Amino acid sequence: MMSDVRKIGLGLLGLGVFFLLLGMLLLFDRKLLAMGNVLFLVGFTLLSTPRRTAEFFGLYGDRIKERWQKRWRGLITFFGGIYIVMSGYPMIGMFIELFGFINLFGSFFPLVLAFLRSLPVVGPLLNMPVISTMADKISGKPSQSMV
Repeated sequence: MMSDVRKIGLGLLGLGVFFLLLGMLLLFDRKLLAMGNVLFLVGFTLLSTPRRTAEFFGLYGDRIKERWQKRWRGLITFFGGIYIVMSGYPMIGMFIELFGFINLFGSFFPLVLAFLRSLPVVGPLLNMPVISTMADKISGKPSQSMV
């Protein structure tokens, strides 16, 4: 059972991803990308609570130094990319932000892939031999040999 705050966070997160994709499809529209970034960050914060978000980004908690050392490159490029998008250079900012996003959230890709494989329409597509191998490489999941 999800609380209302988490439901709102999930909706805002989804809207943020939608606006980011729409902004990229409309030739890197700066306003849509900025709105998508803000909605994504607010949705992520509401979905995981502000305290857990601060702990994830290495800004709060008992292991601040350890988390910061692991995530500083991703944090700087992710938030730097958001700043560059809002400053008026959306294409450059999105590429920098994408690099930071992969550094920050890359450990979630195997979990997302497992969820997508359980969906009715997408699952069989992702389980096809060639696509399965490529999806495993992209998500960082170790390949299984048939020995």
